[in-house]
Amino acid sequence: MNGTLERPRLAVFRSLQHIYAQVIDDRAGTTLVAASSAQDEVAAKSGGNLAGAKTIGKLVAERALAKGIQNVVFDRGGFLYHGRVKALADAAREAGLKF
Repeated sequence: MNGTLERPRLAVFRSLQHIYAQVIDDRAGTTLVAASSAQDEVAAKSGGNLAGAKTIGKLVAERALAKGIQNVVFDRGGFLYHGRVKALADAAREAGLKF
């Protein structure tokens, strides 16, 4: 799975304590947008739980839309599509990303 500038890859990684999301252009090898529950403004609110995943999904979508990115390829990183990963994806879709 590769992302391009026209349709970058939304990569998700979850650890026991945090959840991370990046919008990546694989051809250029650059991260266009990133958000994580380890950031101070998000960690104080909810951390890496289900509510935190929803917050990160919304935040990464808002940042991507601000840069003119609407269509992405979703990369769940080998994690099962449920729980925090699904919550992040649903929140990103609700905020306006298309995948």
